[in-house]
Amino acid sequence: MGTALITGAGSGLGKEFARILAAEGNNLVLVARNEERLNAIARETQKADNVRVEVLPADLTKPDDRERVVRRLRSRENPVTLLINNAGMGLGQDFVGGSRRRETEALNVMVTAVLVLTHAAVNEMVKRGRGSIINVASISSMTVQGTYSAHKAWVKVFTEGLAADLKGTGVRVTAVLPGLMHTDFHRRAKVDATQWKEWMFLDLRRVAESALNAARRGRVLAVPSPIYKVAYGALKFSPRVLVRKIAGPKMSGRGR
Repeated sequence: MGTALITGAGSGLGKEFARILAAEGNNLVLVARNEERLNAIARETQKADNVRVEVLPADLTKPDDRERVVRRLRSRENPVTLLINNAGMGLGQDFVGGSRRRETEALNVMVTAVLVLTHAAVNEMVKRGRGSIINVASISSMTVQGTYSAHKAWVKVFTEGLAADLKGTGVRVTAVLPGLMHTDFHRRAKVDATQWKEWMFLDLRRVAESALNAARRGRVLAVPSPIYKVAYGALKFSPRVLVRKIAGPKMSGRGR
């Protein structure tokens, strides 16, 4: 057993990661903006699983808050053996005519924070000769649905490159590419989730378990569910002109 630091742990997939890891006997460091939610999860997991849970409120759009998480990742006391970069955000706007501040916040959460936290964690893990990192990307990384797709594509390629760098170190890194899930994401992004069929949505627990299993097996890319494996393959081998037509910004579902 070890200690897992999870960003975006206050709800959705992050909360599910926390539940599974605590049930396995792992200690947790929970990171999110909402301290009240984190405290509730900490009480739930500590009571049920008798593990140590640290609450670390942080807004990853802010440099000072990111550095607080970095300091925890560098700590030699109860060292973090698993980092899960799960925090994300839906922009809820088009790039043209949208808020530049909103774009920068999204970039900081889904790209800058992933880079900064991974850099801190991986250097400590390499010294110890063991550790794992899971970066939550998205099947959207294969599409061109605005800057969200661009951020998730960066996470995917960054993870693949880092995996090559880490070969032989004992440290593993995995990018998980889930599809639709029932979380707060669509509401915050002003997307009507009812436009999609229920069978297209993935169970949060299965996604979290799939990601954890992939990391333990040393897989660099993990696409949960057969449905999205097919979608991944179709998008990977389709001409980009076709991808832009069928999976471009206008197909994001926002505003419908």
